[in-house]
Parts: sequence; C-alpha cells; structure tokens
Amino acid sequence: MRVAAQEIFTGEPIAAIQIEGTQRIEPETVRSYMQLNVGDPFEADRIDRALKSLFATGLFADVTFRREGDTLMVQVVENPIINRLAFEGNDRIDDGTLETEVQLRPRVVFTQTRVQNDARRILEIYRRSGRFAATVEPKVIPLDQNRVDLVFEIDEGPVTSVERIDFVGNRAFSDSELRDEILTQESAWYRPFSTTDTYDPDRLTVDREALRDFYLEEGYADFRVVSAVAELSPDRQSFFITFTVEEGERYRFGEVDIETTLRNLDPETLRDDITTESDDWYDAGEVEESMAALTDRVGTLGYAFVDVRPRLERDRENRVIDLTYEIQEGPRVFIERIDISGNVRTLDKVIRREFRLVEGDAFNTAKLRRTRQRIQNLGFFRTVNIRNVPSDRPDRTTVEVEVEEQSTGELTFGIGFSTTEGPLGDIGLRERNLLGTGKDLRLNLTISGRRSQVDLSFTDPYFLDREIAAGFDLFRTEIDRRESSYDEKNLGGGVRAGYEVSEFLRQTLRYTLSENEITDVQDDASLAIKQQEGATISSVVGQELVYDRRNSRFDPTEGYFVRLRNDFAGVGGDVSYLRNRLSAGYYLPVWEDLVASVSGEVGYIFGIDDDVRVNDAFFLGGNNFRGFSTGGIGPRDLNTDDALGGNKFAIGTVDLSFPLGLPEEYQIRGRLFSDFGTLFDTDADVPGIADKSSVRASVGAGITWRSPLGPIAIDFAIPIAEEDFDERELFRFSLGTRF
Repeated sequence: MRVAAQEIFTGEPIAAIQIEGTQRIEPETVRSYMQLNVGDPFEADRIDRALKSLFATGLFADVTFRREGDTLMVQVVENPIINRLAFEGNDRIDDGTLETEVQLRPRVVFTQTRVQNDARRILEIYRRSGRFAATVEPKVIPLDQNRVDLVFEIDEGPVTSVERIDFVGNRAFSDSELRDEILTQESAWYRPFSTTDTYDPDRLTVDREALRDFYLEEGYADFRVVSAVAELSPDRQSFFITFTVEEGERYRFGEVDIETTLRNLDPETLRDDITTESDDWYDAGEVEESMAALTDRVGTLGYAFVDVRPRLERDRENRVIDLTYEIQEGPRVFIERIDISGNVRTLDKVIRREFRLVEGDAFNTAKLRRTRQRIQNLGFFRTVNIRNVPSDRPDRTTVEVEVEEQSTGELTFGIGFSTTEGPLGDIGLRERNLLGTGKDLRLNLTISGRRSQVDLSFTDPYFLDREIAAGFDLFRTEIDRRESSYDEKNLGGGVRAGYEVSEFLRQTLRYTLSENEITDVQDDASLAIKQQEGATISSVVGQELVYDRRNSRFDPTEGYFVRLRNDFAGVGGDVSYLRNRLSAGYYLPVWEDLVASVSGEVGYIFGIDDDVRVNDAFFLGGNNFRGFSTGGIGPRDLNTDDALGGNKFAIGTVDLSFPLGLPEEYQIRGRLFSDFGTLFDTDADVPGIADKSSVRASVGAGITWRSPLGPIAIDFAIPIAEEDFDERELFRFSLGTRF
C-alpha cells in the first residue's frame, strides 16, 4: 500500500475521487469500501483508514493513493480470480477430501495468504494420516482476463510409522504391558491393515489419558505422565516415542463410608450399590462406577437433584486411601432446550424419541448417559457427543447433541463355508435409515449346499409415532433335510410388533402364515416321514418376552438375559400346537480378558388336535450342540437312521473365552466349552424308533478369528455321554465374509 507524496496531507477538502485500474469491480464499489467521501479533508488518518479498508476486502493486490490538485487519485491492482483448482500427486487422499478442507474455490479471489493457509491445511491432513514427510507446492498459472489456474503439487512421501515406543520410570509394569494399554502401536510386519502404527499427535494425547486411567485403576493414585515425546528420525520416515512416567506408591482402600445430607435417606440402604471395599486395591474406575450407581439408585428413590462426590483422604505412610461418598442435594437444574446438530439426513424426531429426558424435565446425568447409549445403538451415527451448556438462567441448562452420520445403506455380497451348510453365498440389500426416518428395509438372498432363501422385511421402530416397533416379513426357503431324508419348502409372511415394557424388558407379538411342504422324500426314508409328505398351512400367533442386561447384544462380556417365547398354531390352517421355549444366559469377566458364560434353554411342544409334525419338532446337534452332527441326537428311526426330532429338549453350555497371547489386532481368541442336554418324546409311531431322555454331553475347545476374509470359527468337541444311535461330529469349521 502506498501514498504517492507527503504533500497529500494538507487538510484541504477533497474535490473529487477518481478510481483507476479496476477490471471486474465497479469504481463505485471501491469508493464504498474506502469510507472516504468528497468534501472530507486530505488528512493522514483518513487516508490510512481508507487504504486499510481496501486491503481488508482481499480484492486487491496493490493500492496507490496520489493527489492531483484537489482530486484524490486511487490506483488499484485487482487480485486475480481462480479459474480452476486442481490437486496433483495425491494418491492416498482423494480430491473430494482435499476440496472439503481448503477454502479456495473456482471463481473465488486469489490471494497469497489464502494459498499458503490452504497448503498448511493440506499438510495437516497428511500428518493426521501419518505422512509427515509430505510436501505441498502451490503453482499459479496466469490466464487472460486476470484469471489464474491454481494447482497444488503434492508429494505424499512414505507413511511416517512408529518404529519404537519406550517407557521411562515404570517399575510395576513392563514396557510390553503398557504398550497394550495405549492406542498407538509399533510398526510390525503382521499389521498390514493397521492404522494405529502411524504417528498421530492427537492419538498421543489419548494415550496419555489411557496410561493415567490404567494406573489409577491399578491403585497408583499419585501417578502422572511427566512427558510424551515423539522424535522424528533423520530420514523423516519413522518416529520414536518415549513416555516418561512417575508411578508413585500403590494404595489400598481404607475405610469406605457413605454420608448424606438428604432428609429421610438412610446411607446404609445404599451399601449394596457400591463395589469399592476396604483393603482392596484402589481403583478409580470402580469409584466412578459406584458414583453412577449411587446416583441412579438415589434418583429412583425420588430424589431428583442429587450430587454424589467422593472424598479421598490419603495416608501416604500406610499407603491407604479412606473413601467417603458424599451424597448431597444438587442444584435444582431443569432442561430448557435440546439442540441437535450434525444430522444432515436423519430427521430430528428420530433422535429426539431416543431421549429419556424432554424439555422441562429435571436434569439427570444417568438418564443422559442412557440417552447417549440409545442414540449410539441406532447404528446411524459414527459419533454421538452430548453435553450440557449453562443457560442465561442459573436453574436452566441446554443439552446439545452433536452427531456424525455414517452410511446406513448396505449392498453386501457374501461367501463362506461351514461343515453344516457347505459352500455359502448371499446377496443383501439393506437401508437401516430409510429416507432419514429410522425405518429398516432389507432384502436378502442366500444360497448354500443345504439351503436357499429369499426374504424381505420392513420395520418401523416407532409405528404411528408410538414406541412400537412394527413390521412385516415375506420369505421363501428350501432346505435339504439330509439328516431326515427329505426336503422342506416354506412360503409365507408375517407381521410383528414389539414394545418396551420397561427400560430392559421388551415384548414382541407376531403372526405368521405360511405353507410348509415336506417333499422329495427318499425311497428309503422313515415311514414316519413318508406319512407326513405333502403341504400344510400354518397359522401361528406368538410372543417373545426378553429381559436383557448384557453390555452388548453381539459380543457380551458382562450381564445376563432371560428370554421366553410362546407360539400357538391353530388360528386357522392345517396344524395346531403350542410351542414354548425358555432360555437364559449369564456372562462374567473372570480376570482381565477372560470371560466365563453359562447359558441354557428348555423347550416343549405338544399337538392340540393332531400329532406334532417332524418339520415342527425340535432338533439338536451341529451349531447348537457341538460334538454331534446336525440332528445327531434325539429320536431316530433305527431302520433308516433318519432323525425325527423331539417334542421336549433341554440344553446348556458352559464357556470360557480367553486371548491366546497373540497381538490384539489379530482378534484371535480361544475358548473351552462343554455342551450338555437332552432331546426326546416324538409323536412318530412306527416300529424301530429309539427315543431316550438320557443326558448327552461333550467337551471341547475352539478358536475364533476375525480375519480380513471374515469370521473364522474352528471347534473340536468330543462326546463324553451319548447313546449308541447318536451321530458324532468331532470337528466343525466355518468361514464367512462380506464385501
């Protein structure tokens, strides 16, 4: 910016302002930016402010002021306009990702400052992906009409891996034990798909907190991370990370007490809700869990505003921490507003209906935690962050929900193999958040060595805006029942509706109408099966009641569930029966990654007007009773060796799952198990049927591996209690993948 001569500042009034050098910008627009008018005096302060105002617009590369008589001459050089923005050399990160990060766009004014800022942003993206050797060189190609093409030439460089992670000051735990507690990992040949072995400064911050949480849960209450230093190797291709820690002494819990100022609340009634006990090693995680349990329990007793805080008193000489839970009346805070952001596609109401709180309710931390869990369980969002922000009024708060959506549409192709089904292939099309409404639509085709199946299902989780999950199913299946020498075909559909009786208790009602056909009966099949050849119509009304307190529905490590299912056939149709099943399971973390579980199920079906058909009976063996083949135990025709199924069964499993000491990213776990149970009581009435209620049992071991090709399961089981007519299957293998 320049002012042509000092004699411009005389204080005389400006008679005229003349603009020169404009191309795209109108002279009147320049005058409006200057905030300097005809009649204003030639003064240094006014001229200086006008210059700064013009440069602040970002439209001009240069501005010169000079005076000719009583006229102020303004000479401008406009910044060019970007005609095209391009990236070259970026193989690892696509153009679309880079375009969302940079601020410059086609038809935007070009400035050197913006270019340099965007180059730094691109470098930051590469550093977050572990490429600290990346370089970015902006290239400007001048065009006519004051336009330019801007090209960012990128040299991505190699991935900057973490070559070594060291710890200094650790005495209680080895380096390898501490490496297992942090996210960052050392680069190794057996981690070809890992991204945690690249250096990320944000991940390093998380690692510091992970170390602190680990030590506090192990009793080291004075622990701190002194420093976490990452050194880049001279060739800029790897990092050496060093954590310096101070462990301090290990403490035990001393006296554990509960105090409260709440009227009519007896602290002793809350003892069972805390897990911290005297003489146990201090564990900050258990303190937090006990605080949450106390908050929930006191809230259920009618105290809406509760503040639970731990008071710790260290006895450094005896290495003991006395703990007192102080329960006081918290501030009376109500929810003024709930704000939701980040849901571009998903409707607000889909998120709001998962809230356990509404505007006007008393603020409750436990219900807010449950709300976050319910929103996360929808599966629509990659991240869910909930925080409360103080309002202008001291007794009000605003709850802000920030979500990051993820893809909910799925087109899957699957292949696999198992000893039960043989080769397996499936094609699936699913949208779990149809049009952002939370509705689920699924179409699936499965073909295997024993089964072909097509099914279409639709679920509205809030039918008629009520907490009722309603939907329908249409299906067609063909199954090769080789263990019973016939094929089975099923064609039908059903409707269902489920609702929550309470927070953890859910009931589902369903009705199914289907045509079930026993066909292709082999010539040497059992007479009992030949007698039932043909098609029947089943009209079934059923219900399922589930009480689920597991920490995960898919891979539980703690908690329990109980499930009761009843089906009644006979509301029309050709068959009539009552089928009942009761199952339960309990999961317990024994030590670190060891998980023990006990599960069992009993079932009973009986015909009302007729005998129970073989395709409605229960079968055990294979996946649900290892050590025996599919249909391997229970009533059997000894003349043909065909399984006939039974009307009564009971089965149980004891399982211990454990890591095998391999790197965690392999996701390989072992297990020891024992299956035991019985199946008996067939309605088939032909000579030569073996039907015994004796208990069968097996013991075995297995391995599961979540491989890049899909889940692989291998089981080896040996029957230790069996009948002569039972059929063994000592080895089971399954491999499945979807892409």
